[in-house]
Amino acid sequence: MKANVGSVDRIFRFVVGLGLIGATLSGAIGQWGWIGVVPLLTGVLGRCPAYLPFGMSTCKRK
Repeated sequence: MKANVGSVDRIFRFVVGLGLIGATLSGAIGQWGWIGVVPLLTGVLGRCPAYLPFGMSTCKRK
């Protein structure tokens, strides 16, 4: 699978994922905050499976 998440998108996903996980660990939000693992992983890996069926990519074209 090729990378389909651009640099700005990756940073945004990473920050949102860490924020949700941090809020869950601090007790600010409930257990649903563990969903932050998904954007965190897609940001780190640079690949989003949800983009594939739609042919989307936020990477710059070469």
